[in-house]
Amino acid sequence: MSAKIIMHAAGFWYNDAVTARILPPGVPPVKRAFDLLLTLPALILLAPLMGVIALLVRLKLGKPVLFCQARPGMNGEIFTLYKFRSMRDAVDADGRLLPDAARLTRLGRILRAASLDELPELWNVLRGEMSLVGPRPLLVQYLDRYTPEQARRHAVLPGITGWAQINGRNALTWEEKFRLDVWYVDHWTPGLDLKILALTVWKVLRREGISAPGQATAGEFRGTPRD
Repeated sequence: MSAKIIMHAAGFWYNDAVTARILPPGVPPVKRAFDLLLTLPALILLAPLMGVIALLVRLKLGKPVLFCQARPGMNGEIFTLYKFRSMRDAVDADGRLLPDAARLTRLGRILRAASLDELPELWNVLRGEMSLVGPRPLLVQYLDRYTPEQARRHAVLPGITGWAQINGRNALTWEEKFRLDVWYVDHWTPGLDLKILALTVWKVLRREGISAPGQATAGEFRGTPRD
C-alpha cells in the first residue's frame, strides 16, 4: 500500500500544500506510510487513556498538562515536542529549578516507567515531525556538542522509540546511545522498525533502563572529549 493511498484513506487532500508535512522530504515513503498506518488508529484507540492521564496530570500537577519543548528533528530542524508533564516546576531560593529527582512526582515516575508520558508524541508523528522509530529527539543545545559522526543521528526523523532505547535506554552512556543511533541510520529497514517496536513493548513491560544509574533521568550531555 502506497503512502498516497494511506493519505487518502486518512482523509488528507494529497497536494503540494500538505505533502511536505505528510511525506517529509527525505523520508522513505514506506516508512511514512508505516507511521501513518499505525499512528492514526493508535490515536483513536488511546484517546480514552490519554484523557484519563491528562485529567490526572491536571489534578496532581495543575496546568499545563502538556510539557512542550523545542527539539531538533531531521537535519536539525526545530519542532515542538509534546509530552505529558511528569515534574513540578519547583525552584530553590534563587529561583533556579531543583534537580530532576526533586521535581519528579510519584505520578511522573509511574508515567515514565510505563512510557505513558510519551503518548502525546503520536501527534508529532502525525504531523511528520517524528517517526514511531528513530533516534530520540534531544535538547537543542546539544547540537553544537556532537562530533560529526554523532551528528549523523539527525539524518533521519527522530522517534518515540529507537535502537538505543531497546538496547539499554538511559542506562547507556551518551556515547553508546549515539553509536546505536548512527547504526540505526546506516541499517534502517522496515523490518528493523517492526523489530524495534515489538522489543519496545517487551522492554516497557520489564521497565528496563528507565533512568541512568543513580539519577532520576538521563544526565546532561556535555560533549564527547575529542583527541
